[in-house]
Amino acid sequence: MSSINDIFDEILNEITPTQKEIAKIENVIGKLRKLLDKEAKELQIYYTKIEPQGSTGIKQTQLKNDFDIDLFIGLDYTQFKPKYQGLSKSKLKKYSKKDFLALCNNWILPSLTLNEFNNPRLLYAEHPYVTVDYTLKDIKIKIDIVLYFDLDLEYIKNNGPITAVDRSPWHGCFIRDELTSEQKNDVRLLKQFFKSCYSYGDKSAIGKVGFIGYSAELLIYYFNNLINLFKNFHKLDKIALDFYKRNEEELNKIIHFQKDYLIIIDPIDKNRNVASAISERAYKYCNKRVSEFLRNPSPKFFRIRPIPEVDLSKKDDSLLSKIFIIEFQNTTFEIHYTINRDKLYSLGEKIKANGEKEFSHVERFGKIIFEVYFEEEKNEYNLAIFCNNPKISESYIRKGPPITEERHVNNFKRKNPNYFEKDGYLWVKTIRDFNEFLVFLKDSVKNKIPENFRTVNLSPAYYAIKSSGKKAIYLLKNIILPLYL
Repeated sequence: MSSINDIFDEILNEITPTQKEIAKIENVIGKLRKLLDKEAKELQIYYTKIEPQGSTGIKQTQLKNDFDIDLFIGLDYTQFKPKYQGLSKSKLKKYSKKDFLALCNNWILPSLTLNEFNNPRLLYAEHPYVTVDYTLKDIKIKIDIVLYFDLDLEYIKNNGPITAVDRSPWHGCFIRDELTSEQKNDVRLLKQFFKSCYSYGDKSAIGKVGFIGYSAELLIYYFNNLINLFKNFHKLDKIALDFYKRNEEELNKIIHFQKDYLIIIDPIDKNRNVASAISERAYKYCNKRVSEFLRNPSPKFFRIRPIPEVDLSKKDDSLLSKIFIIEFQNTTFEIHYTINRDKLYSLGEKIKANGEKEFSHVERFGKIIFEVYFEEEKNEYNLAIFCNNPKISESYIRKGPPITEERHVNNFKRKNPNYFEKDGYLWVKTIRDFNEFLVFLKDSVKNKIPENFRTVNLSPAYYAIKSSGKKAIYLLKNIILPLYL
C-alpha cells in the first residue's frame, strides 16, 4: 500500500498547473489590463488597481486546467462617499449597484474589443459584474470582471465592507502572504478532494453549497498541513476556528453565527463566518470520505469521477420505491443558477414541512429527505425526494382537549360531532386530505413552481426521464440517505 505522502505526491503531479498554463493566464490578464486602461483614460475614469484575484490570481492555489480568471478593479471610495453620506445600508446597496452598473455598461463592456473576447455579458450577484469568454486556439477561459471599493484593511476590520467583494483582494493578500508553497500545494490537494466528493463550491451536488476555495485555504492555514487537517476533520462541527481567538461564549453572542453548522472566521472580517453557507451534508459526506481515506489510503479518493446514473432496473429495491423525482427545464437563461437552485431548495423545504406532519401536527408521510441537483449547461434542474411512508391510512385519530377544559371541550364538540372520549381526552376520526405521497406531491408543486421552470416529469423514481434526473436519484439514494437513515 502506498504511503499517504506518496499518494499526495502522485496526485500533485496530476493537478498542479504547468508554467505554460500560468503564462497563458498572465498573457490574457495583460491584454485585459491594456484594454481597460486605454478605455478608462479616454473616458477619464479613475481606478486604483486592476488585479487578478482568486486561485488563479495572487493566491496561486489553482488546479491544473483551471483557467478561469477573476479580475478585480479597485475604485477609490472617497470619490463616491459624498453622495452616499447618510444613506441607510439598503439605500447604499441600491446606489452602489447603480454606479457599478453604469461603469459596467459605459466602460468595461466597450473595452472588450479584441476578437478573442467573446460574448461579454452582464451578470448579477451582490452587484453587477461583467463575464466574458476568452477563446484563442486551444484556450477557453471564463473571465469575471468585478468592480469593488478599494478600502484599507483597518477600515474593513473596524467598519466592515461597503460591498461583499471589498474583502476579496485582502483575502488574496492574506493567502499569498501567510501560506507557504507547500501549504498551497496542500490547498490544491484539499480542493481536489472536495471536488471528488462532489462537495465543492455553489454548484456542489451534495447539499446546497459545498466547501469554497477560501474555506479550503483557511483550513490549511488553521491546521498547518493536510494530514493534520484530515486527522482533525471529524472535530470541525464541534470547534470554532477563530483568527481573533474568541471563546465559544463570545461567538455564541453573535446572532448571525448561531445557526451556522461550521465556524471558520474570516481573518479579514471578524464578523464573517466563511463557512456559513457550507451545508451540513457536504461536511458529513466529506468527513465520511476522510475517515475512509485514513483507514485505507488510496489515490482514488482524489480522482474526480462523473456522477453515475442510478440503476432503475431493480424493481424490488425497497429504498428506490420510496424515492420520487421532479425534473425541470429552465426556460429563462438570464436568471443566475444560484437563484434557481435556491428556489428549488425552498420548494423542497415546503414539501418536507407539509409532508412530514398534518396540519394538526400528527405524523403524515414520515421522514422526508430531498436533494437538488442541476446541470447549468443543459438548464436542467431536479428535485429528488425520499418519503419514508409513501402510502398511509385514509384517516387518523386526532387528539382533542382534556375533558376537564370545558370551554375547549365545547368548541371541539361543536366542530367535531363524531367525537369520542378516551384516557381523559376527546378524540375524533379525521379524514386525511392525502394518503398517497405522489398525489400530495403533485398538489404541493401546483402553482408553486418558478415561472421560468417547465416541469418535464413528476413521478416515482423508476420513471425518471433525463440523465440528470437519474443522477439526482443516485446522489439521494447512495450518498445522502446513508448519512441520515
